[in-house]
Amino acid sequence: MSSEVKVPLLDLKGQYKAIQAELDAALHRVVDSQHFILGPEVEALEKEIAQYTKVPHAVGCASGSDALLLALMVLDVKPGDEVICPAYTFFATAGSIARLGAVPVFVDIDPVTCNVDPRSVREAASRCRRLKAILPVHLYGQCADLEALEAPARESHAPLVEDAAQAIGSEDEQGRRAGSVGLIGCFSFFPSKNLGGFGDGGMLTTADAGLAERLRVIRVHGSKPKYYHKVVGLNSRLDALQAAILRVKLKYLDGWTAGRQRNAAYYDQAFRAAGAQDSSVPLNAAGLPLRIPRAARGKARHIYNQYVIRVPAPLRDALIAHLKARSIGTEIYYPVPLHLQECFRYLGGRDGALPHSEAAARETVALPVYPELTEAQRDHVVHSILEFLRA
Repeated sequence: MSSEVKVPLLDLKGQYKAIQAELDAALHRVVDSQHFILGPEVEALEKEIAQYTKVPHAVGCASGSDALLLALMVLDVKPGDEVICPAYTFFATAGSIARLGAVPVFVDIDPVTCNVDPRSVREAASRCRRLKAILPVHLYGQCADLEALEAPARESHAPLVEDAAQAIGSEDEQGRRAGSVGLIGCFSFFPSKNLGGFGDGGMLTTADAGLAERLRVIRVHGSKPKYYHKVVGLNSRLDALQAAILRVKLKYLDGWTAGRQRNAAYYDQAFRAAGAQDSSVPLNAAGLPLRIPRAARGKARHIYNQYVIRVPAPLRDALIAHLKARSIGTEIYYPVPLHLQECFRYLGGRDGALPHSEAAARETVALPVYPELTEAQRDHVVHSILEFLRA
């Protein structure tokens, strides 16, 4: 494989060039209107996202992190309340809980999917005394086991709030779209997401009309009508420029997802042919020390926001260095589980408390999977990984 082949973890330039004329026209449309905050573009995007995620209502906001915060605020989460969430996720999941003075109750993940383990959720719910919500994350673009999570949510009277920041268009094994099952779904339009803007942006989805209206009020300082405040909200308005960009991109999202799925299937086939097995087989089993994502089951749809492999912990950092030397971008999602983060030390987290989360932090590597990858780039990734592992 030529040393001239370069494979960044993500390259958005190709996507932009392919639809540049449409994006530029959308930007000019907003500039000509001089309407930059909320307004018709945001309202149109909200309707389109609601239709795409198969819910009646969608409410735009400033970021995916704010979507989580707004969801908890509208549920009246207060200091001392408890919210269950996985320890293996992006910081914003638990950060939104802590910002309200509530207590993140960290639970472990399923080692096969890296999504939250429903058994761990049920056990944690039985210990909680002020449980206000259960916040599962649809990690890497695949839905958590929502069917199994609905029971502990119902039994504990704690609604499901779906962190679907990485999962727009994902579906669970029953074919239900991410963000349509829980009381509220939370999405991010950060540029690296499958549907990404030219900056931050977020969206909340819900089937509850009253809840949607309250979210619209809270996102504008709790004001309705203007300058009259019955509640304390925050400033979390979606820009019209971002909405216009996202409306263009949304038309292409399913095609881009299909491209990611093709690239994932290519990796799967190539690594299996070399002796790799999927993540349902423990890493300490015989054979090539490489685990690929388990295939989606039932009616599930995996959108591959990330394609994540696992290798033995003693090899992981050396593999990343090997790939970097061959101009291949990688990322670790996530190197430190939240229960071991310094800022959450007051919660008493300790090594060994959540073993599957801690193992994932030591063993996982995300590979380039964006739809514009060429065959030469994919081959370079596969060859470089196998070269390292066989050595």
